[in-house]
Amino acid sequence: MALKPTIYKASVNIVDMNRDIYDAEKLTLALHPSETETRMMVRLLAYVLNYDQDISFTKGLSSTEEPDLWIKRPDGTVSCWIEVGQASPERLRKAVSRADNIRLYAYGSESDVWWSKHSSAIEGLPKTEVFQFTALELEPLVEFCNRNMELTVTLSEQQLFVSAGDQQLELSLKQLL
Repeated sequence: MALKPTIYKASVNIVDMNRDIYDAEKLTLALHPSETETRMMVRLLAYVLNYDQDISFTKGLSSTEEPDLWIKRPDGTVSCWIEVGQASPERLRKAVSRADNIRLYAYGSESDVWWSKHSSAIEGLPKTEVFQFTALELEPLVEFCNRNMELTVTLSEQQLFVSAGDQQLELSLKQLL
C-alpha cells in the first residue's frame, strides 16, 4: 500500500517590497512521503518569491512531467516553470521548451557541489535563472513548519524575512545564474 502525503495548511501574508505586492493567501501543501519538511518549506518560499495570480503547486515529486510549481495562464501556456532542489540540466532543458521562464531554487548542504558539477551545462540554457539558499540558514526553517501555519514572508531585495508569532528568521537568496 502506497503511503499518502501529509497535508499542511498555511495562511501566508506576502509582503514583496521588490514588486509592491501585499497579499494574503491560504494554501494547502502536500508533503510527499519521500519529501522533507525543509523541501516543502522551500517550495512555500518559492511560491512567495514568484507570487502571481496564476501560480500553483503541481503534482511535483509525483510527476516527472510537471515542476514543483508553475505559473500557468488561463490559455494553458506556462509563463514560469519553477523547480526546487538540484534539478539535472536535462530536466531544465526539457522545461525550456515548455515554458517562457525557468527558475530553480537550489538548497541543501550539497548544492555547491551540484552547482560546480552542472553550472556549465545550465549556463547555456536560455531564459533560465538559478537561485540558492544556504543550508545553514535554512536549518531553522523547519521550526516554522506545522500542520496549521500562520506566516508572514517579507521580501526586500535578495533578503527574505519569515515570521510566525514570536519566531523570526532571515534568509539570503543568492542568484547563481
